[in-house]
Amino acid sequence: MLTEVNCFLKSAKGRPILYFYKSTSIFSHVPMWLKINTSLLFLIFNSFIFGQFEGNQTPTYPKLVAFYDSLAKLGQVELYNMGSSDYGLPVYLCVLNGEKDSAATFRKFSRGGSILVNNGIHPGEPDGINACGKLTLDYVTKNFKLDKDLLFSFVLCYNVDGMMNRSSSSRANQDGPEEYGFRGNAQNLDLNRDFIKMDSENAFTFVRIFQAVQPDIFIDTHVSNGADYQYTLTVIHSMKERLLPSISKLTYDHFVPEIEKAMKKHQTDVFPYVELAGKTPDSGLEAFNDLPRYAMGYASLFPCISLTVETHMLKPFPQRVEATYLYLREIASWTGDKLKTIKGYRKKALEEQANTRNFSYHFERTDQKDSIRFKGFEHGYKKSAITGLDRLYYDRSKPYERYIPHYKTFRAKDSVKIPRFYIVESQCKDVIKRLEQNKVSLRKLTSDSTLELTLLHVRNYKSPERPYEGHFLHSGTEIEEQLVKYTLKKGDVIIPTSQNAKLFLCSVLEPEAEDSYFAWNFFDSYLQEKEYFSDYVFEDLAVEILSQSSELRSLFEAKKERDPKFAASQWEQLYWIYQNSQYFEPSFMRLPVFKIM
Repeated sequence: MLTEVNCFLKSAKGRPILYFYKSTSIFSHVPMWLKINTSLLFLIFNSFIFGQFEGNQTPTYPKLVAFYDSLAKLGQVELYNMGSSDYGLPVYLCVLNGEKDSAATFRKFSRGGSILVNNGIHPGEPDGINACGKLTLDYVTKNFKLDKDLLFSFVLCYNVDGMMNRSSSSRANQDGPEEYGFRGNAQNLDLNRDFIKMDSENAFTFVRIFQAVQPDIFIDTHVSNGADYQYTLTVIHSMKERLLPSISKLTYDHFVPEIEKAMKKHQTDVFPYVELAGKTPDSGLEAFNDLPRYAMGYASLFPCISLTVETHMLKPFPQRVEATYLYLREIASWTGDKLKTIKGYRKKALEEQANTRNFSYHFERTDQKDSIRFKGFEHGYKKSAITGLDRLYYDRSKPYERYIPHYKTFRAKDSVKIPRFYIVESQCKDVIKRLEQNKVSLRKLTSDSTLELTLLHVRNYKSPERPYEGHFLHSGTEIEEQLVKYTLKKGDVIIPTSQNAKLFLCSVLEPEAEDSYFAWNFFDSYLQEKEYFSDYVFEDLAVEILSQSSELRSLFEAKKERDPKFAASQWEQLYWIYQNSQYFEPSFMRLPVFKIM
């Protein structure tokens, strides 16, 4: 039975960095001779473990937690309740190679090496859940060792909600397991789109985990959709153009080729994620744009190696689990061997980030293409028994290896100079709450203050007709900046960009960025006028306004001459004068976010 033991850690500045709960169990009274006899322990748990982590089965959430809780109380691993899910059940973190003491373990995360694996963000894709079970079994039975300074931690299942929604039918195109969870969480959110907007309790819990663990390597485990091909294991690595140079070099010059080489000894290829440029692989593959809304995109903002494992849906479940398990083992071994190198690159990346003057966004794939040797199956078309029309099929009796186009180069369409400070007004509590959860350093004003600030006015934006993940995600945003003296009020927050969260801050507070808080509708109330006028009353006032400004009158007459539609509309003319008068509300389309350059 799990009980909560309140633990509290503080940062160097004395601020709390996390709350977590250590588990206790009915196994607390197991005799010491049994706890230390790992061979006997293996035999006792053999039938229990392999019933959950082997074959075509994946455990239920209660059985999953009970298994790790039992091992934790036998002294083999550490298990922490890190917070709630929308479903109301805890999200657990399992730690291998901890210090057997909660405070010491989390201090070790900050000074040693750290791998964090996120499992079950889509519980219908439970390969990582089972793979981590196998890896843990190897660890507790001494068949797998970790470097003394390396902590290997994993989320048992992030989307607890979806794992509780268990069936055999929500993944129509996937080969096993027999039962599994559902993609959506209790709010029917896809949690792999929630890492910036943080609509779910799950996301707040994940951020607590991530900021506490401070991973050198972050891995999100999935199962792919799409074409048929020979590979079991494909991987998405962060877009190199968005990465800091040192993290890009560490990832692509060291991690990727060296892990691929290590996997060869298991006769397992590691291939880039198969994202098709067209309908079939012959059209080429394109690299994935890992925006910060995704787990790996979020992780890459806090410079570390960040990747997503995508096993192939049409391969048998045990085969997929084995490939994921071997991949995680090799990453753990590589990280232990390369800890000094990794730390050196990450330290340099933080220096690069501190010296970064411009923030780039709106990355688009270019037409530049390389080629990559691809192991696929010949495809063809035949008449559909349902529609009578041609349908695509892949012929597994005709495997091939050939070079196909590979589009992996991106270019940023836009960039902006990074300010020295952002300011967020205190009424934006949801925004400030999210910044604080992400361990952003900020200061609240203790009195009203007048400063020279850059105001941000929204001049244009587009919104979709239908919601996306509970929001009408804005795009095509155009911002006009205005330097003015402005009085801030007590409680408004000043946020320096000279901190480790610099890239995160730019991603969420630059309104034109794809996953900014503006894009995710946090400031929509500022996009609506609150005061209007009656045209028949305003007519006389409009005459007076124009008579008081010859410049405004000239602009008005010129607009009428060049714009026939404007000249034919009484309302548009009056509204134009209203917009350009002292009566128009200054807060309309002005965001409660400012800059100090």
